[in-house]
Amino acid sequence: MKKITSGKLSAQNAGELAKILGLSANEGAEMEFRANLNIAIVNKFKESKLTQEKLAKLAKVSRTRLTALLNYNTQGLSTDFMIRVLCALGYKADIKLTKIAS
Repeated sequence: MKKITSGKLSAQNAGELAKILGLSANEGAEMEFRANLNIAIVNKFKESKLTQEKLAKLAKVSRTRLTALLNYNTQGLSTDFMIRVLCALGYKADIKLTKIAS
């Protein structure tokens, strides 16, 4: 891990943040996947005419956990949970595989 003596570091995406934090390429890839999924969910929710309460009922999740997801706080939320919300919005995820840079 790099020693930071002064100044600020910034990251443009989850992959860059993972590098700054000294995480492995695998951990960075997971972080980036979840961040991209979260962004997609929030965007699709904003496009929908659903309330948080209605979406929570459709996804069969608590409104508290849904609100956390929509506020980009995914700590403690599984990827399965995120996919369940995405499906309740009427979407499914298409997966594109790319090689992790070593």
